[in-house]
Amino acid sequence: MTPERTAKLIQTLNQRQPDLALITDQVHKPRNIAALVRTCDAVGIPRIHTVTPKEGYQFNGTTRGSDRWVKTLNHACCGDAVARVKSEGMKVYAAHFSERAIDYRDVDYTTPCAILMGAEKDGVSDAAADLADEHILIPMMGMVGSLNVSTAAGIILVEAQNQRLKAGMYEQSRLNSQEYTDTLFEWGFPDLVSFCRNKGLEYPLLNDALELVDAPAWYQAVRDGSAAKRIW
Repeated sequence: MTPERTAKLIQTLNQRQPDLALITDQVHKPRNIAALVRTCDAVGIPRIHTVTPKEGYQFNGTTRGSDRWVKTLNHACCGDAVARVKSEGMKVYAAHFSERAIDYRDVDYTTPCAILMGAEKDGVSDAAADLADEHILIPMMGMVGSLNVSTAAGIILVEAQNQRLKAGMYEQSRLNSQEYTDTLFEWGFPDLVSFCRNKGLEYPLLNDALELVDAPAWYQAVRDGSAAKRIW
């Protein structure tokens, strides 16, 4: 790995926002999921929570390539996704037209929060909307009453990014040490990730240049069964 590539990976990881997430409530077009994942990467979101529609997905290569940088956690229902982020101390802001909806710029994105986006046709489900702490909307000045889900999410997430930039939240790493080192390894050695997980092995240590520390010794430990174990 070149020094430039190493520096880019570290810089990107240092700007990840562990207390900012995106939830998709049965967004049914793979290209929209792909766009949402790319937007999450652009604003420093490390995880997207998806609720798969009944018809499922047929992902393309673009979607899967984006998944390398943003972890996708799938849930059986939106209630499970909301419960997960709330267990991590996040508020939920649902992009949803309702009597209590407020301008998307009037909420605080510097607090731990998750943005909930609904399906292209049906929007956020009533059950999911009831679980949200706030309903937000993007003011519309034209004849069309709504935006594509990936476009709407991009507008909202850039506002979240701007607020966090002003608050200095991108200036130093905010990930815990375990997630930081795990993510660096997963980004730098994707081929070894599956091997370690399939074998139940701890990821090997990396040095500052993102190289395996004493690689021959680690491979020998794998062969003789003495490599550190881990339950994945």
